[in-house]
Amino acid sequence: MSRHRRCRRVGFQPHITSFGPVGTIDLANVSIAVDEIEAIRLKDLEGLEQEKAAKMMGISQPTFHRVLEIARKKVARAIVEGKVLRIGGGVYELKENKDYVCYDCNYGWEVGYSTPSPMVCVNCESKVGDKNERR
Repeated sequence: MSRHRRCRRVGFQPHITSFGPVGTIDLANVSIAVDEIEAIRLKDLEGLEQEKAAKMMGISQPTFHRVLEIARKKVARAIVEGKVLRIGGGVYELKENKDYVCYDCNYGWEVGYSTPSPMVCVNCESKVGDKNERR
């Protein structure tokens, strides 16, 4: 019997739900889940280490690695074979804010994902870090 699949946290809801070659109709498609797109976003677009990205998604690093590899293969298949990439589905929860904590005063607060990351604490003005870095 398999284990219950953990809900994965994602930091954005894709506004584009399909992507494909221009000028083609009724192509075969490749389905990619929202959590798989999140793995690509965190690793390839944001440049995060797998350990940190896994913590942000609430999964283990080996699980993150498997999700990322599957997602990359799906994107490659869609590009190489000229298929439409359909984005949607998966077991995930939308996390709308990033958690930050000050290294000096331990003050914590949230910032929206679309807001730039703060460089200094809003409480004592010293260096801050993503809360996931300290765990």
